Amino acid sequence: MKKHKYLIAALGAALLMSFIIKPKPVKIYLIGDSTVADYTLDEGYLQKKYPITGWGQVFQQFLKKDSLKKLNRLIKSDSALVIDKAKGGRSTRTFFEEGRWKEVLSTLQKNDLVLIQFGHNDAAKDKPERYVDIPGYKDFLRMYVKETRAKGALPILITPVTRNYPWKDGKLGSAHGEYPQAVKDVAAALNVPVIDLTSLSASFFTTKGNEFVSKHYFMNLDSAKYEAYPKGQRDNTHFQPEGAKEVAHLVYNELKNINQKAN
Repeated sequence: MKKHKYLIAALGAALLMSFIIKPKPVKIYLIGDSTVADYTLDEGYLQKKYPITGWGQVFQQFLKKDSLKKLNRLIKSDSALVIDKAKGGRSTRTFFEEGRWKEVLSTLQKNDLVLIQFGHNDAAKDKPERYVDIPGYKDFLRMYVKETRAKGALPILITPVTRNYPWKDGKLGSAHGEYPQAVKDVAAALNVPVIDLTSLSASFFTTKGNEFVSKHYFMNLDSAKYEAYPKGQRDNTHFQPEGAKEVAHLVYNELKNINQKAN
C-alpha cells in the first residue's frame, strides 16, 4: 500500500513539474550596420562572401547558460536568443526609413534587449543617401532608445567599432570623428547603458599590433585563398571570423560590467 502511495505521489510531482512554465528566452535584438550583421542570412554566403563576419553573427555563443548567469540582472531568463537585424550600408536614418526598425518594434517585448550600434555609414559625407549629421544622428538614437523603453525593453547604446586605421606609433586611433562622443552624450542624457566599443576595440587591437590585426582580424586576404575573393581583398573595416569573435567578446564583457551596476 505504501508503495502505491509513493508511486502516486511521484506521479503527482512529475505531473506538477510538467505544468511549471519555463521562462521564455529573452530576445536580444541587434540593430546596426555591416560590422554587426549576420552574413549567413545572405544567400550563397559561403561561396559569395565568406569569410566576412559581423560580430553579431557570432554573438550567440557568448550567451550560453553559464554565461547568462553573469548577466542575470539584464537577462531575466535562463536562455537568450540573438536576433541580428543589422544590415550593411545602413545608418540610423536609412535603417528607420526602410522599415527595419518597425519590424523590430512590432515583435519587441518586455525585458528584451536592443543593442544599437551605428556610425560607420552616418559619417559617410560622400554618400548622401546614407549620411546623417551629428544632430540627426543623436535624434535617431534618442528615438530608438525611447521607443525601446516604451515597449518595456532595455536599450543599450554602442559606439561604432573601430576601423583598422589610423595607426600611429604602434597605437590604433579612431576614424569616427565626433560620432562616438555623440553616442555617449545621448546615453548620459537619457541614462542609457553604453558600451564604448570604439575605445575598447582600438585598445584591444593595439595590444595585438597592426600586422597581426590586419592579417587575422580584418578582411585583408591573399589572392586565391577564398572562393569569394579570387583576387584577394584589402578591407580594414569588416572582420574575418576571428576578429568578429574578439569584438563580440568585448561586447559580452561590457554587458557583464553593465549587469553589475544594474538594479
